[in-house]
Order: sequence, then C-alpha cells, then structure tokens
Amino acid sequence: MTNIADRVRAALQGDQRVDPDALIARLDAVRRFLDAVDGQLPDAQLVPAHTLVERAGTRLALSRDHTVVALAGATGSGKSSLFNALARLGLSPVGVRRPTTGVAHACVWGPLDGANRLLDWIGVLPRHRFVRESALDADDESALHGLVLLDLPDFDSVQRSHRLEVDRLLGLVDLVVWVVDPQKYADRVIHTNYLREFHRHRDVTLVVLNQADRLPPAELPPVLDDLRRLLDADGLGGVPLLATTAIDPARIVELRGTLERTVAGRQAALRRLAGDVDTVVAGLDELVAADTPAAGPDEGTVGSLSRALAGTAGVPAVAAAVEGAYRHRAVASTGWPLVRGWRRLRPDPLRRLHLPGAVSGTDAGAPAESLVAATSVPDPTAAQRSALGLAVRAVADRSGAGLPAPWATAVTTAARSRLGDLPDALDRAVAGTDLGMDRRPVWWRFVGAVQWLVTVAAVAGLGWLALGYALRALGLPALEYPRVGEAPLPTVLLLGGLLAGLLLAALTRPVVRWSARRARHRAEKRLTAAVDAVGRDYVVTPVRAVLDRYGQARQALRDAERS
Repeated sequence: MTNIADRVRAALQGDQRVDPDALIARLDAVRRFLDAVDGQLPDAQLVPAHTLVERAGTRLALSRDHTVVALAGATGSGKSSLFNALARLGLSPVGVRRPTTGVAHACVWGPLDGANRLLDWIGVLPRHRFVRESALDADDESALHGLVLLDLPDFDSVQRSHRLEVDRLLGLVDLVVWVVDPQKYADRVIHTNYLREFHRHRDVTLVVLNQADRLPPAELPPVLDDLRRLLDADGLGGVPLLATTAIDPARIVELRGTLERTVAGRQAALRRLAGDVDTVVAGLDELVAADTPAAGPDEGTVGSLSRALAGTAGVPAVAAAVEGAYRHRAVASTGWPLVRGWRRLRPDPLRRLHLPGAVSGTDAGAPAESLVAATSVPDPTAAQRSALGLAVRAVADRSGAGLPAPWATAVTTAARSRLGDLPDALDRAVAGTDLGMDRRPVWWRFVGAVQWLVTVAAVAGLGWLALGYALRALGLPALEYPRVGEAPLPTVLLLGGLLAGLLLAALTRPVVRWSARRARHRAEKRLTAAVDAVGRDYVVTPVRAVLDRYGQARQALRDAERS
C-alpha cells in the first residue's frame, strides 16, 4: 500500500477548508502506533486500527470528487421510498413485503464512470448502480453533482446476511442518514447498537424522522423533542434532525439542501476519517498508561539477576578452581625442584574444567587448540535454577509495574524469550573470560631460582661428603674439608641447603595463599562482569526493547488524538 500521506495530499489538493496536514499527522501516528506494537499486542485488539489505516488510504486514493451518503434504517422506516424521492426516480424496490431491500442500491449524480472504482470498493453490484443525471435534467441536479447515494439493507432484518452487509457498508460510507419512523424511532436496537456507536461521528451523521405525515401536526414537535432527547443521550447532541415525508417533495427540500451543502463542501470523507481516528484512538487508549514507563529494571534488580546468573554459570566453582590452580602452580614453581615433578602429576583444577588459563606458563608452548570453548563447569543445581527463574521474574515484574496488562505480559515474555539460549551463552562467557592465569609471576621465577640454588648447594655438599666417605673406605688419604667455624663446609652446604629450602617454602606459603585469594577475586570479578553482560543482553535488553516500543506507541497514540 502506498504511503498514506501521499494519498491524503492527492485527495485534498486544492481544498483549503480542511487542514490536510493534521489528518496526515493523525493517520501517520496510528501507523506508527501499529509499527511500535507489532508482535507485542494481540492482533485482535489492533484490527480496527489496521482497518482504518488501510481504508483511509484506499478511500482517499479512489476519489476526492464524490461524497458517499448512505440511507440506513429499520424495516418499514421508508428509507427506500425516501431514496427514490431524492433521486426522483423509482430506483430501489418498495413494497409491503419485508424486508424489501436485500442489497445496497446506488444512485450517482454525475458520470457513472468516475464513481465506478469507488462503488467497486464499497461493494455495490453493477446492476444496482444508477445514474441520476441525463440530458433532460439540464442543470436541475447539478447541485448534487458528485453525490453517491446508497440505499442500505434493513439493519433489523431477520436475515443475518442483511445485517452483516449493513455493518460492513456503514464502515465505508462518508455520511450516514439515519431514517426512523414515528412508530419505532425509540427502538432500543437502533439507539444501542448503532446511533450510540456513532457518537464520535457527529459531523457525518444526520437523523430524519420519516413518514412525518402520519402524525397530526400538533404531535410532530413533541415527537421531535423526544427523539432529540434520545439522541442527546446517545452522545449525538447537535446532530441535525429533520422531519421528512417521501410522498411530498416539499417535505424533503431541507434534507436535499443539507445533502447539497455536504456535497459542495467535499469534507464528508475527511470528517468521517477524523471520526474513525477518534474511535480507534479511544479503543486503543486502554493499551497505554498515562505515565511514561521506566527505562528498565533498577540496578539492584539487575544485580540480583547477575548474582543468580553467576551461580548458574558456576562462577563460584570456577573462582575456587582459579584459587586452587594458582596454589598448585605456585607450589610447583617455588617448591623444591626434587618434588616438583610429583606436584605436576597432580591434576590442575583449571584443566579439569577446560577453562582458559588451564595451560600454565610452563606449558606456554602448547598449541592454542588445547584451549577448548566448551567448559566442564558443573551443571547448576535445582536451587540455582530456581534462583535464576525468580531473578528473571523480578526483572519482568519491576519493569512491567504500572503497565497495562498486555504490555506487562509482553515484558514478561521478552524477559524469558532467550532463557533457552542462556546456558550456552553463559558457557561461552566463562570460556572466553581471561582469568589471568596464563602468565607466571616474576616472583615465582625468583623463588624458583633460589630453590634451585639451595638445592644445588645441598646436592654439592652431599656429593662432597659422599666422596670423602668413599675415599676413606678405599683406604685412600682422607679429604680435608674446609670448615665454617667448627662445621665442615660440605656439611654446611648440605644442611644449609636443606634448611634454606624448607625455610623458603615455609615463608612463601602464606604469600602463595594470599596471592591465590587475590587471583580468585580477580577471576571472580572478571567472570561476574562477563556473566552480567550476558544477563543484560539476553534478559534486560529485550525488556528494554519492549519498554522502548511502549514509549513509542504511547507517544504515537498521543499524536493521533485530535488536538
């Protein structure tokens, strides 16, 4: 469908008494509302708005020179006789058998060719279309040139198809002339089901009390006053009310004059659309609240979500593994070289979880393929899954607080829309987080070098002493050991190396524990940030998207209201 604004401008070009931009803006606002709520609200609630957008563009594109007026009434109201009287021809069948009018008949003032496309859209069959003017009329009918007068089926017909056809046609015409008679002008059906529904279309509504000749002259004013009272109760105060008699041409002069003014003004279609917009906006108003919604959940709620996601993602387990891996690797790098091989035989906690940093600095030459993306973090417990569900619900509840029910439901749906993708996303976030374990601290290297030094000293002292014992056992001259005080130097080297190694290991153990805790906190902080980003992308962002669309819909509906 082409742009509504273009159609409206084409339809209203040259008509200065109606502001086309105001109507363009209102129709465009309804379209923006529909764009904003697409996929968020039930389609059944949006049918009138979609119908308006489509019908407005089509109606104004078809003809700007014709005014479609419908005569609507109950069985026996005489609308077909009135139709024929206005046309001054016997076009619509009139009879005593009811209902007589089963299909709509159309009378066109002016060339029929110009109105055919409009009548095709309305749905009037070609055999029920008539041209009023001819060469014999001269200029007698020129004042109604452009009028398309419809005689509708009876809206209270016993045949349901007739009633449905009336309802359909009433949504397409530009102006409705409600024809009532003295006997049934107060009938509940016409007031409750029809007239009351047209209270926002007062500008394109006309009521006539037909068959007024059946009333004594003295009774006509009281009946008209009573009918006016009923119309006021229907919300149609100020709507023109006329008395007509089809059998007396003089009694339809006022009605004919009203139609002539309507046709000359070329405003009925625009006024009808303005009323349609009013009706649609009123029906949609309950879907938006008076206040602007929050931009999303507060930081406290998001923080609770992040903590729940951290538990589900196994962040505490990973952080504990980082601490254990740090201690494992630190002891392996700073402990006695003679027992380091035994330490390396013990499993690295990070290796068991297939996490980044599982390859220690000593394995820096390992291929990158050894770092796999999928982790082996333990599955969340039932309590952790429950905590996550409650946290997601809290995000939805806080974000949707105060919103109309359909939007609150849309917010909840958005918050849960990507829960199925969360496990993989969390696993990738954990796997992709730099835990800070891919490098060995400098002090490890220094302590390790010192350990090697004292170990070499101890081994040298042991070897020196062993050599002395061997020579003595072979009867060879004994070695003379240098002395440090009273102790032989080999003994000093052996015992000193062993004691120094033990002392260095004892001194570094508290440092290793403190550093391991720092590594744990650092990894936990990085993991929490990664998990928080997942929570925002997969839960908070969809919720905020719905809230943004709510704000757009709310503003669009405010723009669509008549100023």
